[in-house]
Amino acid sequence: MSDIRIHTCNEEDWERWDQFVISRAACTNYHRWSWKQVFQQVFGWPAIYLLAEEGATVRGILPLIWQKCLFRSYLSSMPHLKGGGIVGDDPQIENLLFASALEAVRQTNATYLELRHLTQHDLPLVPRQDKVGAVLHIEADSEERLRRLEKKTRNLVRRSLSFGMTAEFGGRALLAEFYDVYRHNMHDLGSPSYSHHFFSEILSRFPHETRICVARKGDETVAAAFLIGFRRTIEVAWASSYRKFLSLKPNMFLYWSVLTFAAEQGYEFLDFGRSSRGSGTYEFKLQWGAVPSDLCWGYWLKHGASVPSTGHNGMQVASRMWQRLPVAVTNVLGPRLVAHIPGV
Repeated sequence: MSDIRIHTCNEEDWERWDQFVISRAACTNYHRWSWKQVFQQVFGWPAIYLLAEEGATVRGILPLIWQKCLFRSYLSSMPHLKGGGIVGDDPQIENLLFASALEAVRQTNATYLELRHLTQHDLPLVPRQDKVGAVLHIEADSEERLRRLEKKTRNLVRRSLSFGMTAEFGGRALLAEFYDVYRHNMHDLGSPSYSHHFFSEILSRFPHETRICVARKGDETVAAAFLIGFRRTIEVAWASSYRKFLSLKPNMFLYWSVLTFAAEQGYEFLDFGRSSRGSGTYEFKLQWGAVPSDLCWGYWLKHGASVPSTGHNGMQVASRMWQRLPVAVTNVLGPRLVAHIPGV
């Protein structure tokens, strides 16, 4: 390994970086270079993209975002996304990238290093065990997709289809509709919302891979989803519905429409994103037949630091307080606050 060199990328390295991402099955959507630009443009966070080279050949990568929050900072791969972490051609290269990441922690005085691997890595990290993923294999035939659902779920899908709702798929033209239902839903859940700029930037950086689905009853929006495709998989990265339309089963209709669209576009897997273990959203995803898997998020902690968690009592109290604030207030404060919440 004496010929392996680790260095921090500059803008001229983006093509080599993305070529490595495309050529390695272990790389994910979250490793793509353009996420670096999303976080820089929206949050103003610097990026430290580490590249392992042997001669002129790229042998490994580790994208790191330097989250500058109130009073502290963190190095994360990748924050606010399901995955990230180290990808190397062998364990020795991964260990070299990990050592370089620890050096970056020292140089930035970060509180911790967060690596959001989707699979196990043999690294000295403290695991976080509350986050779970769920992926569904998509049946190409519509009748077979419906037949494979459990009876209760199948009946709920059929009921949602009986209300005469429609679904439209598109890009930037649907962003305003998506964002309106998203920010109202986040208020109802007691969580700060991302800015409109965040989703707009993702659309700009990934114009061919992102789609928005809007479900309507007549002229009224009832639900919407923000989708990101990569290889054979399309992910429901964010989805929301208006509570006032819950009697129409809008979420069932929305996800059934996404499944239909995904099959028509040739995707083989639907990624339901991340959930907290045992939560209502987790149970909702499993009813579709999605296969759950533990997300292998791990942390290297400075002395006195702890693994972030969104389930402790303080966060629950803050969530209830957030729900009581007027929507007009949370619309302004949410995008400013969400950048300072670790571990999201």
